[in-house]
Order: sequence, then C-alpha cells, then structure tokens
Amino acid sequence: MAHEKATFAGGCFWCMESEFKDLAGVEKTEVGYTGGHVENPTYEQVSSGKTGHFEAMEVTYDPGKISYEKLLDVFWGNIDPTDPDGQFCDKGSQYRTAIFTHSDAQKAAAEVSKATINKSGRFKVPVATLIVPASTFYPAEDYHQAYYLKNPMRYSLYRRGCGRDQRLQKLCGE
Repeated sequence: MAHEKATFAGGCFWCMESEFKDLAGVEKTEVGYTGGHVENPTYEQVSSGKTGHFEAMEVTYDPGKISYEKLLDVFWGNIDPTDPDGQFCDKGSQYRTAIFTHSDAQKAAAEVSKATINKSGRFKVPVATLIVPASTFYPAEDYHQAYYLKNPMRYSLYRRGCGRDQRLQKLCGE
C-alpha cells in the first residue's frame, strides 16, 4: 500500500512532532510551514506572523498500519481546539490550529471528527480548528527537525514553560 500524507498545525511544531514521530505506521514526520503566501519562507518570516503560514507538521504514514482517523485522534488530543488565537503561550496566526486535507476522504474524516467534538458538549465554545485543503508544504530549517531529540532539555523547558501539558491535562479533565 502506498504511503499517504497528513498535515496538521497545532501551535509549536516541535511539540506536535514529538507526539507523532514514534506511532506505529508513521514513516516520517517533518516540521515546516504551510498555508501562506510567501514562497520558501524562513522561520523568522513565519514567526513574524506576516506570511500567512502556519507552523505545521507533515506526517508520512502507512494507512495499512495506522488510520487517518487515528492520526486525527492524536492531533485532537494534543491541542486546545477552542483557542482561535494560537496555542498555549504561542499566540498569533502562525500558531493557530488547522487540519490540511490531501483528499476528499481526509476532508470528510476531519469534518466528522470536528463535528463529533462539537456535539460532545466537552467544550463550552465551538472548535476553532480550521479544516482547509493542503497547499505547498515548506520544510523548516534543519535545526527545527526532531528538535525534541536534538535539544531535549531546551525542549522540555519550553514545553513546561509554555503550559502545554498543564492545559492539555485540564482539557482532558473538563
């Protein structure tokens, strides 16, 4: 079976990559930028919030080993879907959440999963996560790839300092 791609934006791409990298059936993860209007943007350009890009992660996976729906479950479990302005301590358009779909089947699955969350009553406000067609994905600079493995102490301090895990724990308990 051919590999497929899934693209997610969930705030800081370092924190998203660590959650998908070791899932059985995930062949590759790569962090980068998508959804903007500048070709080959740099981290500095994207972090300015002026390019329209999201910090995102592209997952290459084997659908015979892991379903797209499972990837969606992991995505939803690692974001605050109610925040339209970014994620945790990272605010701005580049840190918003989005699911970038590569096919009609992905779009349908993403819409069902979002509707299910909205209907669950788990959150007091509607899910703010966007569902949009995938566009050009630009890989981030090498030092951003697998950052959590290259710089485990800095990554841990950032993640804790940003309040990501604390907020996720609270969301799971709501």
